[in-house]
Amino acid sequence: MSQIELTDVSVTFKQKNTSIEAVKNVSLKVEKGEIFGIVGLSGAGKSTLVRTINGLQLPTSGSVVVNDVEITKASKSQLAQARKKIGFIFQNFNLINNRTIGQNIAFALTAGGYPEKQQPEKIKQLLSLVGLQDRVNNYPSQLSGGQKQRVGIARALANDPDILLCDEATSALDLETAQEIITILKDINERLHITIVFITHQLEVAKNLFDRVAVMEDGELVEQTTAFDLFANPQSNMAKRLVNRFLDDQLPDELKFKLRKEPGTFLALKYRGDYSLDPVITEIARDTGVSISILQGRIEFIQANAIGTLGVFITGPADAIDRAVALFKEKVGVAKEVEQ
Repeated sequence: MSQIELTDVSVTFKQKNTSIEAVKNVSLKVEKGEIFGIVGLSGAGKSTLVRTINGLQLPTSGSVVVNDVEITKASKSQLAQARKKIGFIFQNFNLINNRTIGQNIAFALTAGGYPEKQQPEKIKQLLSLVGLQDRVNNYPSQLSGGQKQRVGIARALANDPDILLCDEATSALDLETAQEIITILKDINERLHITIVFITHQLEVAKNLFDRVAVMEDGELVEQTTAFDLFANPQSNMAKRLVNRFLDDQLPDELKFKLRKEPGTFLALKYRGDYSLDPVITEIARDTGVSISILQGRIEFIQANAIGTLGVFITGPADAIDRAVALFKEKVGVAKEVEQ
């Protein structure tokens, strides 16, 4: 049975004489122990949707069931109990600046009813989980952004939740620091079997963290798939936009300028697997008589599976180029002509 189940969830905000539909009839299920991502551009409704899971935002219509509790119909006491099992990690850390790191976590423990005498040992355990056991007496101003977010994770784990909700938890961090946070969350998921729901606009996070992913656009859920299939075979226009931006197949301006002097066609190729396309390129060049230059390429690993991208420039007689392009489209997973 799903640990989190949203059914036809809609959220409408009233502003003077207008209504804004932030979330429109979204249904999804999150299984226990998985890392589920929700991606989309700013304003897509991601944050509003994730806040319905712990009742911070009640839906206008639809139902939200978490750990067999229907959040949308829960009493105040039922909602308070349900929230104890749902940790929340914020984008901007939300630490209390005039309290030490230990005191920040103690505040969460006290709010959850944890015995005061046992708090020092619990705080030590939580900070050890995120590699900050030696910073218990430091203040937030003495920490880097990544360290502050580690404290945010430790605080979210204070009441031993079985679900973590992460609202753009890496977007305020540089790529290297964000990767450290992703590694910590993966470790927590594996060691503690905590379900994680993570919302982001960063495809780098989706590549490295998610098991499954939902794509949102203008309040609607437009695609649900595995993280690998999101990159390998996006279906919705929004997913394609996000993935194409991440797997950028555009040529640098300097190279475009050089290529304009020589007639030819630039093809962006995308394929599954970490094998080389060299035999295919050699075969097509031989069979059509064109010249094929490799201009750029990369391999990304998603869920231990490889997705390769390659940019090739084809020159020769126009009819031969057309035959070569047709063969690439036949033999390679995705082959599209890119404007120079």
